[in-house]
Amino acid sequence: MLKELLLKNRSYRSFDPNIKISREELASFVECARLSPSSINLQMLKFRLVYTEEECAKMLANTRWAGKITDRKLPPEGHAPAAYIVICADTSVIETAEKFQRDVGICAQSIMLAATEQRYGGCMIGSFSPKTAMEDLGLPSHLIPQLVLALGSPDETVELTDAAPDGSVTYYRENGIHYVQKRSLDDLIV
Repeated sequence: MLKELLLKNRSYRSFDPNIKISREELASFVECARLSPSSINLQMLKFRLVYTEEECAKMLANTRWAGKITDRKLPPEGHAPAAYIVICADTSVIETAEKFQRDVGICAQSIMLAATEQRYGGCMIGSFSPKTAMEDLGLPSHLIPQLVLALGSPDETVELTDAAPDGSVTYYRENGIHYVQKRSLDDLIV
């Protein structure tokens, strides 16, 4: 069951514009992050839910998608995410938030799996301006955005393939399908 969720949990970059995600659904995803492990149990992450059209447009303008794909704009016009969750480090809990990046990854994966279970998809985006996100979302100075999770109902196909013969694992698009190359299990176990 978990493996099935992991196989469905891909980085999607095109979404059905007719399907919205409610604040309550986003909060249910954050509930899964809340229940996840936290370094020294400090629970220093906070989550900003973004679901209004105005705030979603600001987040879209502040994010850069799939840097290795240069022949098209992603997401395509009219196929933006329905919502975002911005994972923030709360420096009022601990000033050295960079030491707790593993918590960001743990919570992000928990949220993405929860969204996948509800038939949504998304993309973890590290390519954005934290300062602009703070301004656009009215975040106080002690909440520093670490990662953006874009969410929606995917309207594209993503397929896993083996790594290229030369060992390359660069993702690519061909005939409308987004291919993600994965190293073999034997290549990963040492």
